[in-house]
Amino acid sequence: MDLQRLAVILQAALSHNLDERKAAEESLNQFQCAPRHLVRLLQIIVDGNCDLPVRQFASIHFKNFVAKNWSPNDSGEMSKISQDDKDLVRQNILLFLVQVPPRLRVQLGECLKTIIGCDYPEQWPGLLPWVKHNLQDQQVYGALFVLRILCRKYEFKSDEERAPVYLIVEETFVHLLNIFNKLVHIGNPSIDVVELIKLICKIFWSSIYLEIPKQLYEATVFNAWMVIFLNILEMPIPLEGQPADPEQRKSWGWWKVKKWTVHILNRLYTRFGDTRLHNPENKAFAQMFMKTYAGKFLECHLNLLDAIRAGGYLPDRVINLILQYLSNSVSKSSMYQLLQPRLGVLLFEIIFPLMCFNDNDQKLWDEDPHEYVRKGYDIVEDLYSPRTAAMDFLSELLRKRGKENLQKFINFIVEILSRYDVAPLEQKPYRQKDGALLAIGALCDRLKQTEPYKSELEGMLLRHVFPEFRSPVGHLRAKAAWVAGQYANIDFSGKNFQTALHTVAAGLRDPELPVRVDSVFALRSFVEACQDLGEIRQILPQLLDDFFKLMNEVENEDLVFTLETIVDKFGEEMAPYALGLCQNLADSFWRFMSTAEVDEEGDDPGGALAAVGCLRAISTILESVHRLPHLFVRIEPILLPIMRRMLTTDGQEVFEEVLEIVSYTTFFSPTISLEMWSLWPLLVEALVDWAIDFFSNVLVPLDNYISRGTAHFLTCKDPDYQQSLWNMVATIMADKNLEDGDIQPAPKLIEVVFQNCKGQVDNWVEPYLRITIERLRRTAKPYLKCLLIQVVANALYYNPTLALNILHKFGVTAKVFGLWFQMLQQVKKSGTRANFRRKHDKKVCCLGLTSLLSLPTDQLPAEALGRIFRAALELLVAYKDQLAEAAKDDEAEDDDDMGGFQIDDEYDGDDGSDKEMGGEEEDGDEADNIRLQKLAAQAKAFRPEDDDDDSDDDSSDDEEFQSPIDEVDPFVFFVDTIKVLQASDPLRFQNLTQTLEFNYQALGNGVAQHAEQRRAEIEKEKLEKKASSATAA
Repeated sequence: MDLQRLAVILQAALSHNLDERKAAEESLNQFQCAPRHLVRLLQIIVDGNCDLPVRQFASIHFKNFVAKNWSPNDSGEMSKISQDDKDLVRQNILLFLVQVPPRLRVQLGECLKTIIGCDYPEQWPGLLPWVKHNLQDQQVYGALFVLRILCRKYEFKSDEERAPVYLIVEETFVHLLNIFNKLVHIGNPSIDVVELIKLICKIFWSSIYLEIPKQLYEATVFNAWMVIFLNILEMPIPLEGQPADPEQRKSWGWWKVKKWTVHILNRLYTRFGDTRLHNPENKAFAQMFMKTYAGKFLECHLNLLDAIRAGGYLPDRVINLILQYLSNSVSKSSMYQLLQPRLGVLLFEIIFPLMCFNDNDQKLWDEDPHEYVRKGYDIVEDLYSPRTAAMDFLSELLRKRGKENLQKFINFIVEILSRYDVAPLEQKPYRQKDGALLAIGALCDRLKQTEPYKSELEGMLLRHVFPEFRSPVGHLRAKAAWVAGQYANIDFSGKNFQTALHTVAAGLRDPELPVRVDSVFALRSFVEACQDLGEIRQILPQLLDDFFKLMNEVENEDLVFTLETIVDKFGEEMAPYALGLCQNLADSFWRFMSTAEVDEEGDDPGGALAAVGCLRAISTILESVHRLPHLFVRIEPILLPIMRRMLTTDGQEVFEEVLEIVSYTTFFSPTISLEMWSLWPLLVEALVDWAIDFFSNVLVPLDNYISRGTAHFLTCKDPDYQQSLWNMVATIMADKNLEDGDIQPAPKLIEVVFQNCKGQVDNWVEPYLRITIERLRRTAKPYLKCLLIQVVANALYYNPTLALNILHKFGVTAKVFGLWFQMLQQVKKSGTRANFRRKHDKKVCCLGLTSLLSLPTDQLPAEALGRIFRAALELLVAYKDQLAEAAKDDEAEDDDDMGGFQIDDEYDGDDGSDKEMGGEEEDGDEADNIRLQKLAAQAKAFRPEDDDDDSDDDSSDDEEFQSPIDEVDPFVFFVDTIKVLQASDPLRFQNLTQTLEFNYQALGNGVAQHAEQRRAEIEKEKLEKKASSATAA
């Protein structure tokens, strides 16, 4: 296709006629892979004779095609761009950069990022020499533009990946410094010159972001750069040419240069200026920077801030960065000494005014209250906000230098509050009062701990905060609610807490949206602090109604968090509202997700966070009504659409939260419905395709399906759940790219099948044992080895004859048992067991080994019988000791400390705590509590976080999973098995006992006595449960 025809097609692609536009787009798609197509597009982009819209469309098409096809993501995919075309593009794009208008240069710049990211340095070795040459020639702008992209490629790289940046600095920074120096000393520079200065600042920033290149450590070189930055800081901003509009002004070239300069100095100061650094070279640099430059820059920063006092302009981002620099100076003695003489002016004439409500706030409040709320609760906005930076500086100052400053500042605040109180209504300094309340709220942690302020807080709230709930000024009502929330947990006298609570709750019906939202934020603190729920119970229906009205108005995760707090506090009392709450939360979830999808390319996470909050709140509701299974039947249809959609790739951001809902629903519903079973394929497909990181979370509902819906799991053939499970487990366990830690839930799933389907899945024992043995051969982590050996133990407990025959068939019997016994004997330096450390591990091994004792001589020779008998005895004794230790610890703990759980000592300070769950003796509310905690612990799905041998088995706690073996006492099982052996083969039994060493005979007698004791205890528990059930009936 020639240039003229391509230009015609591009023009047609801009047509208002839909048919013409579609035809043009089809032609472009048809010819986009043709030789020289990219080169012709580049020619049109630079052709000044073409209409600008056509050139712009060509540049966008060019950028998108390069981004997608320059280096395909799929390594096996053929590139749609020939090497010749790539060479031509690389040769020409650098020349064209400076020839095109700025809006086209942006698109070419994006292309360059893609090309440099893929090709430099290997495929484009001539790029750096081109930059170096043009820095000394007339193409300085183009060279700087490319150099910025080059350095940015390595901005976040570390170690070896960062090596190319050192060559870039070596080759170009001498020339760059020379250009920088000349540009800064030009009198009355044009805005084009300012653009070049800004580019150099950005290049320097990218080069030093993670590490200062060694070339810049040289004292004279570094000093030359710092002198220029100091000149830029001190340079007055020309008034001529400044945009009048504040939004345009902050993006004006000169202010951008100031911003980047302060940004660079902040980075040097905070990352490299800490004299406590251990690296000798870095420490020497830090000492030099602090001694030579830090104080000078502090002085410049303070001078810049003086503009605010005089009513001058300083962009928000510049103020924010300067205050960050000052905050970091407070703790450094030498810097604080420089700060002290100007501290009064800084604190009372700059910092405090920044904390006060201002004209911009009022304008936004009036014109767009939704945006006012969004900005007020947006953590990204906080990163750039002068007000947040002012609060941070104040907090840091009074935290580190409170002795000499706290009382002064409190006196200043008291004076403002006093002036406000005595001023006539029309002259009250409302905005200063707003700033004073913000300061009081920001300092709450300090004031709550420090006398004499601590004892005066209630009086302060009564005199200066609570009256503002009735203020005619909306922003003061909002600030009063916020401050009240900060102090909700202090000790109130009389009915002051109740009054404050009801007043804050009434704020949910305020005519002003920001007041309603701040009231919700405060209400959460009051709910958390409330000792008598009766104070909230009487207004609960109204509260919930107000909540959902507000959630329909605004997307704010704090609304959902407050609702979650209320549900958590009231627990089962929320049952009458559960259905309505879930419906409203589901509606809100879809609305928030819709907003998040629309804003996918934006930087506002509010909708996504609120959506996550909705799911968390739904989980909290399900938890609160867990003893009312009939409610789950009614709630399930509301939640099913969410579960169906969000268990696909559409729900990756909320996958964990949705899995928790699936877990609750499959665990607490009276039965698992066919609709819930329809989610099984989605879970399995997600695991195999993309959700391996969530395997521990997915394990929980899969366990529920198999253990609570065993009959359906076994009988349904469309879909075939047994085959589906096998396909998934086999795929994951055979995947050599997955680490040992990734597949730990797989053997646990096999255990779930063997234990819940005993005697009903004989055909699956061999395949599951095969993949287990195959994985065991290449497993390194001890914990996974334990889990895989436990699959063997579970198979033996399932059917010892079948399992042993399969091991013989594979020819691995001796190896497997050799490894098993070796692992049982291994101990750590402390003398504790290295493997099978949890009670569950020991119990499974006991049941598996004990099951072998029932086999006849032809299947289990006498030598093997004796060894297995001894191993089982040792395990039973260790299990008994562990139970006794846990019981002792349980008595020492407060009942409420772990909500019915006991952390086992054998997990040496790990993150994945191993918890002991109350057994079958639990009944009534306590048993319900335990049952709920069990599922909650399952859903948390603890994971190991490091790779050392001491912690790699500190993983998901299997003891939180309900299992048929919970009803099996290993001591009774062992003794009963031995009695069968004695009755069926007395001679064999006699030979066994006679060959036992004395210590094992003693152990055997002890286990036999304990088994009879346990048998009596179990019988007693059954009778007590029966009596309890009869009484309840």
